Amino acid sequence: MNRSRRAVLLGTLAALALGATACGSSASSSNPLGGGSSAAASGAGSTAGGGSGGTVVVGSANFPENVLLGSIYSQALKAKGVNVEEKFNIGSREVIYGQLQSGNLTVLPEYNGSLLAYLDAKNTAVTTQDVNAALAKALPSSLAVLDSSPAEDKDSLSVAQETADKYNLKSISDLAAKAGEFTIGGPPEFKSRREQQFKDVYGLTFKEWKPTADTTANALKDGSIQVGNVFTTDPKIVQYKLVALSDPKNVFGAQNITPLVNKAGLDATATAALNAVSAKLDTAGLTGLMKRVSVDKEDPSTVARDWLKANGLA
Repeated sequence: MNRSRRAVLLGTLAALALGATACGSSASSSNPLGGGSSAAASGAGSTAGGGSGGTVVVGSANFPENVLLGSIYSQALKAKGVNVEEKFNIGSREVIYGQLQSGNLTVLPEYNGSLLAYLDAKNTAVTTQDVNAALAKALPSSLAVLDSSPAEDKDSLSVAQETADKYNLKSISDLAAKAGEFTIGGPPEFKSRREQQFKDVYGLTFKEWKPTADTTANALKDGSIQVGNVFTTDPKIVQYKLVALSDPKNVFGAQNITPLVNKAGLDATATAALNAVSAKLDTAGLTGLMKRVSVDKEDPSTVARDWLKANGLA
């Protein structure tokens, strides 16, 4: 199940369970925005850390990666002397977005492409810059996104390390010469959604399409497929030594991890602390952190603390 469908399901269940009213026209799961951080800073309160009683409330959605990111944000803020309250594992975007608007939350870890799809389902922006420019227009005046990180949790075409080495595969473009010999796997709907797009954009025609769903990474490992649709921060990428091919023509679109904030709840110190996290966070690093959380079953707050210390942010 891709991120958008997965989030729609989570959002529906969460809304039914909590009696929440969905905000926006469509839901999905999961940036540098021109003026993003400056917009947040200009709306910041004068109290240390901002927010009610000088407290920044950091929230998260109800899946492990978002909880980890929330903990990274929270501990980075605390390291700068900001008063922080944590409210993790709240629910889907339908629930937490409304709480941010109301001021009950101050900061959320977001995915810029999915957030834009939630606010404007018809928008066709795909690059980080274009997505964030569109977000600046789509967000209400009380909210803003700060600096985007290079880290993205998005669809990818991935291959085994041995396959990448054998055929010198670094980007999706490099598949053109071998696609006719390769079997590709992914969610059941992946073929209908992407086959023509891969032909049009990259000139790819694969030998066979297999519906591998949640077993895609395993199928790459055992060789039953040669190319697979795997999320870029899936810990199995590290565990099975897979290579996520770069997407220079942006078939999948940007999904940069970005702080979404209620501007009235932040001061310059808090804004700078969150932007500093974004400057250091990349996809490979986040994938390694997620292996520790999802595979090794380490506590997200411990993993977050270790990353902050290693990057001089603790």
